[in-house]
Amino acid sequence: MNRRGPAARWPAPGVVWGSHPERVPTARNHRRALSTGTSALRRFADDVAAAPLVAQEDFARALQAVRDQPAGGEDWLRQAVLLAASALALAGGHPPHRQQLLAARVLLDDRLAEMATGEGKTAAIAIAAAVAALARTPVHVVTANDYLAQRDAARLRPFYERLGLRVDCVVQPMDAQRRREAYGADVTYCTAKELAFDHLRDGSLRAADLSPLEQRALRLSGAGAPPAPVLRGLCMAILDEADTVLIDEARVPLVLAQAEGSAGEAAFYRDALAAARRLAQDDDFGRRADGRSFALTASGRAKLAAWPPADHPLLGHRAHREAAVEMALVALHVLRRDHDYVVRDGEVMLVDETTGRAAAGRAWASGLHQLVEWKEGVAPSQRNATRSQTTFQRFFPRYLRLSGASGTLAEARGELRQVYGLEVFVVPRRAPWQVSERPVHLFEDSTRLWQAVVEEARTESARGRAVLVGTETVAQSEALSRLLHGAGLPHRVLNARQDREESELVAQAGQPGCITVATSMAGRGTDIPVAPDVLAQGGLHVILCQLNASARIDRQFLGRAGRQGQPGSVHRMVAADFPLLQRWWPSWWLRWRARSAPGSAGTKITLSLAQRRESFTLRYQRVKLSLVAESQARELTFSRQVQQ
Repeated sequence: MNRRGPAARWPAPGVVWGSHPERVPTARNHRRALSTGTSALRRFADDVAAAPLVAQEDFARALQAVRDQPAGGEDWLRQAVLLAASALALAGGHPPHRQQLLAARVLLDDRLAEMATGEGKTAAIAIAAAVAALARTPVHVVTANDYLAQRDAARLRPFYERLGLRVDCVVQPMDAQRRREAYGADVTYCTAKELAFDHLRDGSLRAADLSPLEQRALRLSGAGAPPAPVLRGLCMAILDEADTVLIDEARVPLVLAQAEGSAGEAAFYRDALAAARRLAQDDDFGRRADGRSFALTASGRAKLAAWPPADHPLLGHRAHREAAVEMALVALHVLRRDHDYVVRDGEVMLVDETTGRAAAGRAWASGLHQLVEWKEGVAPSQRNATRSQTTFQRFFPRYLRLSGASGTLAEARGELRQVYGLEVFVVPRRAPWQVSERPVHLFEDSTRLWQAVVEEARTESARGRAVLVGTETVAQSEALSRLLHGAGLPHRVLNARQDREESELVAQAGQPGCITVATSMAGRGTDIPVAPDVLAQGGLHVILCQLNASARIDRQFLGRAGRQGQPGSVHRMVAADFPLLQRWWPSWWLRWRARSAPGSAGTKITLSLAQRRESFTLRYQRVKLSLVAESQARELTFSRQVQQ
C-alpha cells in the first residue's frame, strides 16, 4: 500500500488502511527506504538521553500533548520516546540508558538492532512498542516462548498503563474469543507460531467468494456469516531473537491441519516398521547421497513380497509400500532419541536444533512421525492432512512495519538484507567487554573431551566461580551429567527434558560454585544473574562443547559471559569425532592436529573453515529448498489442528 503524509508510517485498522491492513506479498520483499541516517540515529539517542525526564506531576499533561499532536515527525518521535523513557523510570525505578534509547529508535526505523546479552533488549523493545502504540498502531511483540510472552506482558503492564496503553499476551491454550481480546490490545506479546497460526485460521474462515465489505455486512447481520477474525491485521511486529525467527526457523512449514487417518493406516505404518527391521544394510538398502534417506535394492524389494497384501487401493500399492519402508529406515537409522527428539509423557516431541528445547506441536510429515512413535512404543497419533500452510519467511514480510533485535545479527547481515530488505544496526556496548577467551582446544575423541570438561568445571567451581557448559544434544548433556556425578560434583542440567524449569535453573546458574550443563541457550531469553562473589573471582566461566554450522549460534552461547561489562571467561573445547568436523576434514588430519597442536591458532582456523563450509552448504540448501519442495521423508512441520 502506498500512503502519503506523516501518518503513512503508522498503519492502523480503519478507513485509511482498511479493517485488516497487511502488506501484499511480492516476489521480492522490499521494504520502505530508510529515512534516517546512522549519525542521525546516534544524535537522536544523545538528545533524548541528555534531556530531563518528565516528572510525575507533569506526566499527564505531557502525555496529552503527545496524543494531541500528529504522529510522524522527528520532533514528535523525540517527545514520545522521552515520555516512554520517563514512564519506564517511574514504573521500574531506573531510567533507560543511551544504548536502549538508540536501539528503540533503530526499531522505530524498521531495522534490526544487534544488542549484546544483558544490554536490555526487553526495555528497548518496550519503548519502541509504546511509541508506535501512542501513534495508534497495534503492535505485536514476538517473544521466544509462551512463558516469556506472559512474563514480559505482566512485568511491563505498569509501564504501559502509565502511558494509557493496554497490554496483553497470547499463549497456546487460549480460545478464539480470548485471543481476539488479546489482539485488541495496544501491544500484544506472543510467539511467532501463535501469530502465524492465527493468521492461517483467519484466512481459512474467510468466505473466498465474498469481498471484505460483503463479509463485514454478513457479520453485522449475523446471517450465516463466518466467525470474526482474531487478528486486526498485520500492522507492526517487533521480533525478539529476530535471527532465530527470520533465519533459523524461517523455512519450517507451519501447517494448519485436519486430523486424518484410520486404524488401518496406523497398522500399515506398524507393519512398515517391522518390515524395515528385517532388512540388512548394503544388501537390502543403501544410503542416498544426502546421507539422511535410503533406497531399497532389488533384494530389499523382493523381501517386501512377504508383506501380506492389503485390500486398500493405496496401502496395498507396491510403490507406496516401498516408500513407507524407506521412510521407516529413516526412523530407525537416522532419527535419534535424545538428539532429534525426546519422549515425554508418552509423546514423541521433536528437539529444536537451535534452542535445544522440546518443540511442542512440531511433527514429521507423511507418516514419519507415526513411524517414530511405533519405534518408541508410544501410542501413535493421527496423521494430519494439510488445510493451509505458510512459513515465517512468507508470513513476516506481510507486516507493514517490521523490526527486531537480537544479540547476534551481524553475521547474517547479507541474508537479512537480501531476503527481507532489513538492515542491521549494531548498537555498541555500554561498557567494554571484559571476557577473556582461552585458546580453542581440540581433543582426539569425545571421551578425552568430557574428562577434560569435568576437570575444568571442578577447578573453576572450586575457586567460587559459576560454570556453564554447553553441549550439542540431550544425550551429551546427560552423559556429562553422569561423569560429574561420578566425580562428586553437584550440578544442574538444562535441556529438552527440563525446559519447564528453565527460569529457575537459569536464575541459579550464576551462584558461587554452581555448575550448569545446558544444550543450546539460543533464544532462551533469560539472562543469568551473576552473584557479586562470583564476579570477584572472575565472573561466569562458559565452556562450549559444540560446533554449530553457524558461528552466530556459538556466539549466542558464549555471550552469556560478560553481560553489561562484567568479567568472565570462555573456553571452546571440541573433539575430532564431532560430525561437523568429520564431514569437512580427513580423520588423519584431525587426529594429527589434536595430538600436535590442540590449542594453536591453526586449530581455530581448522574449526572456522569447517563452520564456513557447513554454513555455505546449508545456505545453498535453503535457497534450493525455497524453489524445490523438500523430500517428504525429511519434511518437518509445526502442525496445529483446524478446530483449535
